[in-house]
Amino acid sequence: MTTVPSSPPAVEPVPDAELVVSVKALCAFAARAGDLDLRFVPVPSAQEGVAGHRLVQGRRGAAYESELGLAARFGRLRVRGRADGYDPQGRRLEEIKTFRGDFEAIRANHRALHWAQARCYAWMLCEARGLESLEVALVYLDLGSDEEHAIAEAMTRQALREHFEALCRRYLAWAEQEAAHRAARDVAMDALAFPHAGFRPGQRELAQAVYRTAVAERCLLAQAPTGIGKTVATLFPLLKAGARQRIDKFIFLTAKTSGRAIALEGLRLLGGEAGRPLRVLELAAREKVCEHPDKSCHGDSCPLARGFYDRLPAARAEAVGAGWLDRAELRRIALAHAVCPYFLAQELARWCDAIVGDYNYYFDGSAFLWALGQEEGWRAALLVDEAHNLLDRARGMYSARLHAAALGAVRRQAPPLVKKALGKLQREWRRHQQTQVEPYRASDTIPPALARALQETVVTMGDHFAAQPQEAQGALQQCFFDLVQFARLADSFGEHSVFESTLEEDGGGEALAIRNLVPAPFLRGRFAGSLSSACFSGTLAPFSFYRDMLGLPDDTATLDVGSPFRSEQLTVRIAMDVSTRFRDRAGSLQRLVGLIAAQYTQQPGNYLAFFSSFDYLSSAFEALAARHPEVPAWAQARGMREAEREAFLARFAPGGRGVGFAVLGGAFGEGIDLPGDRLVGAFVASLGLPQHNPANERMRERMQALFGEGYAYTYVYPGLQKVVQAAGRVIRTEQDSGVLYLLDDRFAREDIRALLPAWWRVQPLFSASRRPLRLPASA
Repeated sequence: MTTVPSSPPAVEPVPDAELVVSVKALCAFAARAGDLDLRFVPVPSAQEGVAGHRLVQGRRGAAYESELGLAARFGRLRVRGRADGYDPQGRRLEEIKTFRGDFEAIRANHRALHWAQARCYAWMLCEARGLESLEVALVYLDLGSDEEHAIAEAMTRQALREHFEALCRRYLAWAEQEAAHRAARDVAMDALAFPHAGFRPGQRELAQAVYRTAVAERCLLAQAPTGIGKTVATLFPLLKAGARQRIDKFIFLTAKTSGRAIALEGLRLLGGEAGRPLRVLELAAREKVCEHPDKSCHGDSCPLARGFYDRLPAARAEAVGAGWLDRAELRRIALAHAVCPYFLAQELARWCDAIVGDYNYYFDGSAFLWALGQEEGWRAALLVDEAHNLLDRARGMYSARLHAAALGAVRRQAPPLVKKALGKLQREWRRHQQTQVEPYRASDTIPPALARALQETVVTMGDHFAAQPQEAQGALQQCFFDLVQFARLADSFGEHSVFESTLEEDGGGEALAIRNLVPAPFLRGRFAGSLSSACFSGTLAPFSFYRDMLGLPDDTATLDVGSPFRSEQLTVRIAMDVSTRFRDRAGSLQRLVGLIAAQYTQQPGNYLAFFSSFDYLSSAFEALAARHPEVPAWAQARGMREAEREAFLARFAPGGRGVGFAVLGGAFGEGIDLPGDRLVGAFVASLGLPQHNPANERMRERMQALFGEGYAYTYVYPGLQKVVQAAGRVIRTEQDSGVLYLLDDRFAREDIRALLPAWWRVQPLFSASRRPLRLPASA
């Protein structure tokens, strides 16, 4: 067994350490009961909640005490929190809540939870000040009218103490169990051995970098080639650093389902199996795990929501005892206790050590793991797999689009007040577009009148749903969600985004969009809020591009791991007499398919051929079939379903023969593993450069203004990243060998060659009738 050098001293459990919990967390654990109820109600934003609290507090007298820090003990348990307000003259403690809509519609189990919090604060105040009784009040502020609704009760010190101790008693046994688990976990991780006999080439280097940056509480950008075992090389050192750095959560984030499976396998190797000290949780999308997709998420509709919180304790106890909580095991436990698997997983995120999930769980604007981590004060360490994908994913998270046709359809069916608000929004939209003649227009500002109409529409629809919650469904609700997202991004609009107006969008009609170009301002706080973050991929060049785009700190460490592969394993040829520029494609098509056919004839086997678009793919596929019908071929289609994608890959069988045509940057350009003779070569008929169009030109101008490298940041770096990923399908292990054709003369340019893997030994290839080309650097 091999271990990372410089391990910290062995970790011993602390037998009687203080156990700390917030009032909110205590009550959420011990006082929640009844149904899971996710029926939509307009919830005040955090800013509105703070403003509402200040409004109520400001109405009280000068003697009123706001935001009281309180604490109390029960055995090893220390409970702490901050009470909203106390009137010492009236001996009245207040817990303030904000809401919209009908006061009577506030659900009973929510009020019960609020009462539990208020009574805890009341006991803590009695204990701190020696009070024998208090008036305890829930004060609900209607944000629509600023009207207060108060419910009060007089309680004795003894009654409050009994209530507090009952909650603590319920929680303390769990807290002690969790403290013992954490101590055992830290001891086990401290003694963790590398799960293989030795490190692969490059693997130790990556592991050491992850360990050092975790100990230094810094971020890391690591480019490491496929085949060295990046998953284990990043998980192992982070788990080893866990005890020393007091890491609460190890969060492994992926772009695709296949990445989750690889991460789970790595954690299983590292001691995450059932019964071991490391608890592992897989988070999956709601639509993938919902048992009743035809039902709504509340007790009146779904049997797994009915009584959810009553059955949660038993399900939670079994789950933490199991320890290994992948999707299948979570489903088994959830159904055994008749609770929702998706929301059981969300609850278990509080109690598991290693969490594997999609990027959006941490980086999205409403990310669940990020919000929970902030609420709970986690010391969380991140591993971001295939991090080159995070750029486009994050751009999508912080972009929004509205379609005129969809808005009009909703308006025709909307109730009167909502219809009026939508009508005003439509008028401002038309006013904005009345001078537009070009199909696409982008602006650095959002028209103030349009922004106001948007905000007014959101408020009107929110008030309507508050008064008529049963109407919060279907197209009207989706329209509201779309408008809310657009309004939020309008509030944070800046040089990181552009405001776009489209008259015709691929036949989709008029649209407005806020398109994010640089997600760094949104992601910067997410990285800063983690203890450490390691972003790794086979293609992260140049590092400065990804640091700028993703908002990583200036002191982010970088590592470029050398390839374990030998140059003789991969024959790389640049077709110097082929141009895939749009204007040249028709003229070069015969030469291009001739090269594919010649290579196949010389060495029959399985090949992948990548093209920049489905139209180009189709032209090449038809040309090959017409001129070289002896070459077996199959092609990727638009919108392939999972079964169709699996059938496409199944053609790449060991010993098989043929050429699969695929789109560069699509489903078969990365994340697929075809070792040995399942794939013996690839053809890349494109530099992968994004299309030159007004939208991308706008991005180029913005990148030039912000970073001084507009063309490279918009076109070259994203394009070459897709090329290198696609080429990486050929050599997967140190025993593989194959051939790669780069079918475009621009691959010979020095600036392009500098972005290709250093271990490639590139050979120019000419037709017999052509002389070598001498290309200028700007070609």
